[in-house]
Amino acid sequence: MSGRLPDAPIRVPVALMRWETLTFVHWAYPPQVVAAHLPPGLEPQVLDGAAWVGITPFVMRDPRVPGLPTPPAWSRFVEVNVRTYVRHPASGTDGLWFLRLLCTRPAVVVGLRAAGVPYRMASGRVEDGGDATRYRARGRDGGMLDPRVVPGARLAPDPWLVSVTGRWNAYGRRAGRLWRAPVAHPPWPLHAATVERLETDLPQVCGLPAPSGAPHVVWSPGVDVRAGAPRLLPRT
Repeated sequence: MSGRLPDAPIRVPVALMRWETLTFVHWAYPPQVVAAHLPPGLEPQVLDGAAWVGITPFVMRDPRVPGLPTPPAWSRFVEVNVRTYVRHPASGTDGLWFLRLLCTRPAVVVGLRAAGVPYRMASGRVEDGGDATRYRARGRDGGMLDPRVVPGARLAPDPWLVSVTGRWNAYGRRAGRLWRAPVAHPPWPLHAATVERLETDLPQVCGLPAPSGAPHVVWSPGVDVRAGAPRLLPRT
């Protein structure tokens, strides 16, 4: 279950990587709006009275199979995830459902789309100027993100923040069945952050209404990640 620490160890990882220079940008939505975009078997997880949709731009560093070096072309690239928080009542687990993922590496997009993850090709870059981080991404078939984020003081996470950042399962759908991919990493080092300017249409491209109100924003320098083998989930 979600929390500050992984709910189970990953003793034999299938992949290692680092998620670096990451910003969590969140908006609240009515649960019924988010539910319309979930597959059968998953339901929105309501936190503080709402379903939440997050956009998380970051730098992927050194993804690799344990025991093998990172392919040179994969040593550093940009991803942007549009995510929401869900429960799978039949298994009693919770985790992430990705509405869209933008990625700047074609082989990653092709490989993970075949596994049922909604990756899309994109161009993008992350510029870290010391006092601020600027993310730029544009999907080849739609969707763009362009914020400038200013990190602040280190945070002591509250229960809501622990829940949305401490997610140890990502769900995917392939061949008509739901799968759960576990991950594990140290607790996020989180910092308060402000967005000086935010341009995005990613929620609308995913079929959601445009978000309303100021987003909830936090920034992290990153974590080292262990990914486990996907597991088939029971039918509902």
